[in-house]
Amino acid sequence: MNYTLHQLRIFLTISRTGSITKAAAELNLSQPAVSIQLRQFQEQFDVALVEVVGRKLYVTEFGQEIARAAERIIDEVYAIDFKTQAYKGQMSGRLRLSIVSTAQYFVPTLISEFYTKHAGIEWQIDVTNKARVVESLEKNEIDFAVMSILPDSLKVNTLDIMENKLFVVANTKASSPQRSRNWEQLQTMPLIYREVGSGTRTLLERFAEQYDLPARKKLELSSYEAVKQAVLAGLGVSIIPLVGIHRELEAGSLHIIGMKNFPITSQWRLVWLASKRLSPVAESFLEYLTEERHRLVRDHFSWMRKYR
Repeated sequence: MNYTLHQLRIFLTISRTGSITKAAAELNLSQPAVSIQLRQFQEQFDVALVEVVGRKLYVTEFGQEIARAAERIIDEVYAIDFKTQAYKGQMSGRLRLSIVSTAQYFVPTLISEFYTKHAGIEWQIDVTNKARVVESLEKNEIDFAVMSILPDSLKVNTLDIMENKLFVVANTKASSPQRSRNWEQLQTMPLIYREVGSGTRTLLERFAEQYDLPARKKLELSSYEAVKQAVLAGLGVSIIPLVGIHRELEAGSLHIIGMKNFPITSQWRLVWLASKRLSPVAESFLEYLTEERHRLVRDHFSWMRKYR
């Protein structure tokens, strides 16, 4: 066997993405370069690693076993790099995070100091919806997730980071700010939903069931930012996490409608599999957030306290 670490990385990325095109984009390589490396890697095995059915690439059962072995090898290489850099007083390695789309408004701030201090760390952060975050956890593709609604099907450890407050929000031209309303009074204003499976949608559905709110679905969008832009455009009202609308509230382009039993409150959490063997870098990051999260929230998100 004469396969290289480079080929192992390429095959692992192909097996995770299920696509040569996606693997090439993630690795910043050309598609022909990835295809050549895959072919050369395959030539060293008598059993097929992948197969193409209807122009779609599938990793065989044997290929999946090789991918798992490749991941273990690469993790050990990162551990060696970490120990070498740590001996020289530096830190290196890889951190893989999957975060729900709303978390993009605060996660960069939370990691900024750690990121700057440890320039040798390679970061992979996937911003997606809750369903994909849970899938990444389940498949052990990541070190940590950031989310507010915990998966029922997985045993996980968590670290509370900060409050997640959801308010009924409207375009300033569409409704008077802070005025107390009930749902019947809002029937003339279309309600804008997140897609099924998102954390925000789950919280809203639980709230609606608890308080027996009338069923309404006027417009469904697949990202937090798309919902916010729809409300800004005056298409309707929505239930929106506070953390992502600071600028719009300060500028007066959006406002909160006072509603009984609002805000809906949960917790933003760092989440990882209970069975996960954390790498040295992941352990260091967890220790950093455990010690610094309250200070970081106080320094950067104290503005949220005035919205209750």
